[in-house]
Amino acid sequence: MAQQTKTQFGYRRHPDQDRRETDPAHHPVVIVGAGPVGLSLAIDLAQRGQRVVLLDDADRIGEGSRAICFSKRSLEFWDRLGVGDRMVDKGVVWSVGKIFHGASQLYQFNLLPEEGHKRPAFINLQQFYAEAYLVDRVEELSAIDLRWRNKVIALEQRNDHVVLTVETPDGAYRLAASHLVACDGARSSLRRMVGAEFAGQVFEDQFLIADVKMSAEFPTERWFWFDPPFHAGRSALLHRQPDDIWRIDLQLSPDADPVVERKPENVRPRIARMLGHDKFEFEWISLYKFQCRRMEKFNHGRVIFAGDSAHQVSPFGARGANSGLEDAENLGWKLDRVLRGLSPERLLESYHIERSAAADENIRESTRSTDFMAPATNQEARLRKAVLALARETDFGKRMINGGRLSIPSIYETPLSTPDVDAWNGGTRPGASMPDAPLKDRSGQSTYLTDAFVAAGTRFTVLAFANGAAPDVPNDVGVIRIGGGDFTDAAGLLDARYDAAPGSAYLLRPDGYVAARFRHPTRAALEAALARASGLN
Repeated sequence: MAQQTKTQFGYRRHPDQDRRETDPAHHPVVIVGAGPVGLSLAIDLAQRGQRVVLLDDADRIGEGSRAICFSKRSLEFWDRLGVGDRMVDKGVVWSVGKIFHGASQLYQFNLLPEEGHKRPAFINLQQFYAEAYLVDRVEELSAIDLRWRNKVIALEQRNDHVVLTVETPDGAYRLAASHLVACDGARSSLRRMVGAEFAGQVFEDQFLIADVKMSAEFPTERWFWFDPPFHAGRSALLHRQPDDIWRIDLQLSPDADPVVERKPENVRPRIARMLGHDKFEFEWISLYKFQCRRMEKFNHGRVIFAGDSAHQVSPFGARGANSGLEDAENLGWKLDRVLRGLSPERLLESYHIERSAAADENIRESTRSTDFMAPATNQEARLRKAVLALARETDFGKRMINGGRLSIPSIYETPLSTPDVDAWNGGTRPGASMPDAPLKDRSGQSTYLTDAFVAAGTRFTVLAFANGAAPDVPNDVGVIRIGGGDFTDAAGLLDARYDAAPGSAYLLRPDGYVAARFRHPTRAALEAALARASGLN
């Protein structure tokens, strides 16, 4: 394997295992599943001052690339967790994609055409690297107790806590938690324990994934083919990863035998036809079917579901891992406030409201992509044929092509956002994520708005476009003041992205979403918006 990071971790016995069964140790938060979502959530909570127990039934990071495309939004979240630089330094940066029909290019697109963002539209990075870097960060934080080879085998819900039975190499023990977060993946055992299942659609077409190691001169772009000459009648995808690894996805027929198709001697001719040579080595081979499903409720009493345990989408569009990371950033600050007694338990209901709506959006987009890439009916096949023909001649035809529309942050239409009362000519509306922009600090050093947000403590923060002074802000709210000596709009981009007339202010949530905005903020208006965004009214 190409990976050079630590991937195997040893089991260790914990003092909790020596307690009486009738008197289990009680922890504020237990997270089940040490994948990207569980690890990121644990780090976020620990940095907010919470103690976390993180359980995983394995003792190693998963093999194979699995998720590889991580979005700008995910990278900004990882910046807050202290791992963003490491991810980007190792990852392959890209923003351009190309769509082909047969041997001809139909069009190309740029996912981040504008300048002035710290992070790129996407990086490609094997999931095992992302997990390894997150584990390294976990090990730096004493507030996180990561326990490998601890498998949850039973769950009891009480009025104000849950009790887990955890199997280990030394036998089972019991553990209590005020809140349990299930990040245990698509085959979640905790989902079964609360009696919940997925609702949605499983598509019959199968896709072959092959990660191959080779030297190649292909540009660092996302290439997608409809009906390529090397794989007639189907679709194909090519992505570059670090370490000269290339991800290749090939659509197979619904009746293809997974056992036969996965054999290297059968995969090699397919890849050789695509590349025009056989000078490559296999790193990983897998098959999958599209699944677009989600739980009806993400919150079940004191058990909260996040990532693949709560929802699944097809991999085209990079909506799986990225939406799971958005779950983590949405939940972390809310759970922290509830545990501190700063917000009522009902704040956690907004997690389900916001993230289930995001899941519906991702499922909708993913289903449309799947229907276009793998039409299940003659009518869908005729539509695709017509669209591909139109795309050769018209711009509107190009816009109708769907080869997996890439993940973007959701806009939350929820009671946490304060509706606009002032007139705005543009900018970022309540419920949307804050766009980045370059700044200069008071010493003249270049920085970014996302860095200033981290420096302000990733708490509720007022972004103030000062006309000499910052507004009177509520207690324990951070301030990022543009003008007046703190920061300046280095390239004039902040003004455009926030419609930033002097005196205006935005209230940012701890996850970097806009809670409210005001042309003439008053202390009373900010306090009302803060109370609303905190679930206090």
